[in-house]
Amino acid sequence: MTTASRPFPRPGVLDIEAYVPGKSAAPAGVKLHKLSSNETPLGPSPKAVEAFQSLASKLEFYPDGSSSKLRTAIAGRYGLDPARILCGTGSDELLQLITKAYLGDGDEGVFTEHGFLVYRIAILAAGGKPVVVREKNYTADVDAILGAVTPRTKIVFLANPNNPTGTYLPFDEVKRLHAGLPSNVLLVLDAAYAEYVRRNDYASGLELVAESENVVMTRTFSKIYGLANLRIGWLYASAHIVDALDRIRGPFNVNGAAIEAGAAAVADEAHVAAAIEHNEKWLAWTTAELEKLGLTVTPSVGNFILIHFPKAAGKTAKEADAFLTQRGLILRAVASYGLPDALRMTIGSEEANRLVIAALADFLSAKA
Repeated sequence: MTTASRPFPRPGVLDIEAYVPGKSAAPAGVKLHKLSSNETPLGPSPKAVEAFQSLASKLEFYPDGSSSKLRTAIAGRYGLDPARILCGTGSDELLQLITKAYLGDGDEGVFTEHGFLVYRIAILAAGGKPVVVREKNYTADVDAILGAVTPRTKIVFLANPNNPTGTYLPFDEVKRLHAGLPSNVLLVLDAAYAEYVRRNDYASGLELVAESENVVMTRTFSKIYGLANLRIGWLYASAHIVDALDRIRGPFNVNGAAIEAGAAAVADEAHVAAAIEHNEKWLAWTTAELEKLGLTVTPSVGNFILIHFPKAAGKTAKEADAFLTQRGLILRAVASYGLPDALRMTIGSEEANRLVIAALADFLSAKA
């Protein structure tokens, strides 16, 4: 028997393309406006900051391994059973736990073509097979998803709203998707941007979880709550799903400062309301101004927009990205999402939004 010269990971691991976050640096001497990671321009609640700081004198102690204070705060905010809530190190960890628990070698995980990149990574890491489904007008297509389900399908991921497109499925369509799935297939509703949505026909999925045995809804504190640095996510699911995931999560997976800050943040509804108001105003303004420049914007219900640079215009997304970067305006290139002719822009501060519009006007008017 031949012995390998060094340890090698199991087959499939080296086929995974690592997740690459948005850029976060500008040229020296240029003021940075980071609009690449969908972070809130309002920052976290002052109450969350105070709660975070309260842990400074207690760093030698392990946190509560069950995140009970955070789960209780979330449950109180949404009227949920805290026993059916599981917290994690960002929703990313929870997505990984789901695939680890419910996918075996060769089992299929389904997601749409412009869906969150972590779905593919999590499926492959669990030894599963990613199945990518075409979208319609940058929006998930329920019939296409159902048509991709096979006896090997174990999980269907639906980002709703979707990142990076900003589109969403009305709740009736989500319910139709669920009704069409076999009862042994897990439907994962990734609602990371749910708090931003102002549409009467939208729902994050809490109701569907409450009445189903095969639905999980995931959420995050990284977006509207402004706690991305602390990495806090949570999910709501049936008791049997929470039990399975709880068995394989790491002990003390959510740190104490995150628990305290998260509990304070979810209780500060005034800060969330201010973030929603800011986003509503500047999402509409930025979209309209970009369209005045002749650019195409996919209608978004999140805190970001997808800006398309038509090839016929002779100005590419890659060139626009380089031009904006030189001015300290950092947007997200989304070629890795199958969108090489687009950039994703977070709705930032008034200053940042106005600077992007002015810069793109200069870019588009400049002669090649």
